[in-house]
Amino acid sequence: MGCNYSSDYDDDWIENLDEVCDHCNCPIPLKSAKLYTDQLIPYPSHFTPPSSPLPDSLVVAIYSYEPNHSDDLGFGKGDKLKILNKDDPEWFMAESLITGQKGFIPYNFVAPLNSMEMETWFFKNLSRNDAMRLLLAPGNTQGSFMVRESETTKGSFSLSVREFDPNTGDTVKHYRIRNLDTGGFYITAKISFNSLKELVQHHSREADGLCTRLMKPCQSRVPQKPWWQDEWEIPRESLKMERRLGAGQFGEVWMGLYNNHRQVAIKNLKVGTMSMAAFLAEANLMKELQHPRLVRLFAVVTQEPIYIITEFMENGGLRGKLRLIEDNEYTAREGAKFPIKWTAPEAINYGTFSIKSDVWSFGILLTEIVTYGRIPYPGMSNPEVIQNLERGYRMPRSEDCPEGLYNIMNLCWNESPENRPTFEYLRSVLEDFFTATEGQYQEQPC
Repeated sequence: MGCNYSSDYDDDWIENLDEVCDHCNCPIPLKSAKLYTDQLIPYPSHFTPPSSPLPDSLVVAIYSYEPNHSDDLGFGKGDKLKILNKDDPEWFMAESLITGQKGFIPYNFVAPLNSMEMETWFFKNLSRNDAMRLLLAPGNTQGSFMVRESETTKGSFSLSVREFDPNTGDTVKHYRIRNLDTGGFYITAKISFNSLKELVQHHSREADGLCTRLMKPCQSRVPQKPWWQDEWEIPRESLKMERRLGAGQFGEVWMGLYNNHRQVAIKNLKVGTMSMAAFLAEANLMKELQHPRLVRLFAVVTQEPIYIITEFMENGGLRGKLRLIEDNEYTAREGAKFPIKWTAPEAINYGTFSIKSDVWSFGILLTEIVTYGRIPYPGMSNPEVIQNLERGYRMPRSEDCPEGLYNIMNLCWNESPENRPTFEYLRSVLEDFFTATEGQYQEQPC
């Protein structure tokens, strides 16, 4: 089931392209596009519904929360609360508009009233890859969808939809949602909407060009609540060891539970490894070192054996996924067969391998993809390839190779390694290139 609708040109496509007719190739002026207003909302098509007069301090609960401490405030999903202060960025002081009770609430369980964040189909900070992973996870089916923020273009959004293709199985299609200067939104210029909510409501009733009708929002797990601000020194009895992750000179590391519900990593230090004064000094320093890219220290047990409680990283440590590269170069194994036709000239002549020689080889790989696996430099022996490369020869464009893609190959084959593109650049260009040329992303006929 292919999409025959305009799609996103992807999150990474930065420019807003003019809409054109498939038959005459003429631009479609946006002012001629029909502005769609959901019939459930009785506003005329030229009128934008007024914004809520409620203050910004009002929030709505997007998850239920059971209090674990005397100072925090419980609430149910959909409850409205008033934020009293945000002195702690992770625990807001709030008042329930239902019960009148006051207490601390976790910041990630609520969203501003009448904001996008309170919609179950809206995912604020989510990458394209994470969107695909969530939509393809168990619990979601054909028609599961989400609207998410663009990774690269501030203020832009994308619609990600799960569909089933008989040939490829479950897949995720992405549509770029574009912004009108007047404040509306559209996927194709033929129909636009005053709000993202209207866009979702419309496509929930009919596919209208999408690969499938929007059936239900993507399921998401309840987030872990932030660590309680006063829980620094905790009793050993509040921890339960579940699984040993590793051991070293100074002790062991376990995956465990705090208060039988929060997953944490527990490091227990061998007795005598460190003096109590030195440990507390280091722990207090680590407590102040908070960054999204660093493992967070939550709490400690100060009676021996000393416990250090940190954030649990389910994917393991970064060290196991790194390798040492000396001087940004590496050497081919002695005695290994040398793939001349895939190798950059500086690597053939001088044995200089680098990330830029990999870029050259990637350009060769592109020719194999376009020609369905044909050996590069057909009809040439390895010595002939070396001689021709020294004369500036490059493989010509094959009949089935788009000219734009061939230009990318030639960038990879620049004689000067430093003038070859980076893989980051190649990724962005190729994503845009293939998104813009896929047939399923072309406009419908006028």
